[in-house]
Amino acid sequence: MIETNRIEFKRELARDLDLEKEVVAFLNYREGGIIYIGIDDTGVPVGVKDIDGDMLKIKARIRNGISPSPMGLFDVTVENINDIDVIKIFIASGIETPYYKTSYGMSEKGCYIRVGTAAEPMPQHMIEDLYAHR
Repeated sequence: MIETNRIEFKRELARDLDLEKEVVAFLNYREGGIIYIGIDDTGVPVGVKDIDGDMLKIKARIRNGISPSPMGLFDVTVENINDIDVIKIFIASGIETPYYKTSYGMSEKGCYIRVGTAAEPMPQHMIEDLYAHR
């Protein structure tokens, strides 16, 4: 597997991982996307030490850290790849764009969109345009 505009790999759910940014970018992207936790940047599955605990943390971070509410737009499951369990976060494209990190609001530090294989800050004019057409 390789990273694409719709697939993102993360080795682990670390404190410094800005998961909310990645999820917001997919919510604001026209096709949504998938984030895998437990796969390194080269696409090799490395697994997750605490699957159940990490899944609970992921759900809480998405539910509490993103506005408007993304409930019903994401799913967190376990996928077995080459006999290694990884976490798969499926994110649908949202209809209440722009979605943003709650702590930063509708600003360039809070709103992101997927561009190629990266989550990029959304320009202020784009944020305002999306909000006007909500």
